[in-house]
Amino acid sequence: MDVDGNKRVFQRLGAPSTANPGDPSKQKVCYHWRAGKCTRYQCPFLHRELPPPTSNEGPGKRFAEHSGSQFYRKGSNKFNGGSNTWGRVHGTNNMPAAKKSEKLCNFWLQGKCAYGEGCRFLHSWSVGDSFSLLTQLESHQKVVTGIAFPSGSDKLYTGSKDESVRMWDCQSGQCTCVVNLGGEVGCMISEGPWLFVGLPNLVKAWNTQTSADLSLSGPVGQVYALVVGNSMLFAGTQDGSILAWKYNEATNNFDPAASLTGHSVAVISLVVGAKRLYSGSMDNTIRVWNLENLQCMQILTDHTSIVMSVLCWDQFLLSCSLDKTIKVWAGTESGNLEVTYTHTEDHGVLFLCGVHDSAGKPVLLCACNDNSVRVYDLPSFSERGKIFAKQEVRAIQPGPGGIFFTGDGTGQVRVWKWAESSVQQ
Repeated sequence: MDVDGNKRVFQRLGAPSTANPGDPSKQKVCYHWRAGKCTRYQCPFLHRELPPPTSNEGPGKRFAEHSGSQFYRKGSNKFNGGSNTWGRVHGTNNMPAAKKSEKLCNFWLQGKCAYGEGCRFLHSWSVGDSFSLLTQLESHQKVVTGIAFPSGSDKLYTGSKDESVRMWDCQSGQCTCVVNLGGEVGCMISEGPWLFVGLPNLVKAWNTQTSADLSLSGPVGQVYALVVGNSMLFAGTQDGSILAWKYNEATNNFDPAASLTGHSVAVISLVVGAKRLYSGSMDNTIRVWNLENLQCMQILTDHTSIVMSVLCWDQFLLSCSLDKTIKVWAGTESGNLEVTYTHTEDHGVLFLCGVHDSAGKPVLLCACNDNSVRVYDLPSFSERGKIFAKQEVRAIQPGPGGIFFTGDGTGQVRVWKWAESSVQQ
């Protein structure tokens, strides 16, 4: 992680308020400000977005169409139609946060910065006032690859490439149990009381209420992704296949149901939504599968590098890649998905997680391979803040009561909470 820097970048004021409003040159938005790197003082162009054209609908109506949107893993909505509100700032209260020096102080990381509060680099694990760090859970020795909070449980579970799953008491923040599995944890999810853990050539299934302990064989190589949909458990594996199991109540076991083939290399992300299964792969593609007959319906090829994560939100599919883009897909009249908006980052994007802030508004957390997590409002992609780590964040999980968790490459899990002041009108 680059923790040094040559200079600070300040948020400069744009064209002064005394500028002639009729002068067209004073009604242009600064290109460099939009990129977050304008250093001119005074800049002759605006450092704010121009207000939208006046219409009879009112400026907030189109955004209100999405105000009740929910992230989901299961759903019956159809992807249908695009949206021209992606990537736009909706209202003056959703302006991007002021840019500050966004490089962590290397000496602060080592606990020996002599400048203290006067240091020009960050002495904080985050930027933005929408959320705050509650505590840190330190015990894993390698990257955290899964975080789960089973329903009806007061325990948090974390999995890591150190070949262990750890159970944490949510009241004391103490690790109360360590299960050594003998293989790297590639992923972990919970569904109801069940906890599923992806391992090399195996999926472990634990029922946190009955203590049932099952081993699901069949995968070839590391299991990188797990998801539940249409009463089936799906696992994305190293050899490019997707295995499916169906729960058998009579035997209290999971029976093999299907093997979905088509990807040429590892499947590393799965999500279910709109009666479809979506799989992201190291072959740079996303495949769309019908959940009823498990047939591939469409192959999405717009990414130019590994598809790291896929996410469903409302009527849209979101995907991210090491090609430094987040793509938003919407359905056409023919039923196929097409890109309706592309958001570009400066670094490869590793993971997407959808949460809701303290006001219930949708927020997208995007982990990048510069050891940071970007926090964006949806659908505007206006920035709410950033989270920093010593190494890449590879696991993010929402929790109850406005809490969410991040796990990084050092094995550290951090607990964050949305602030009540994060409510935006």
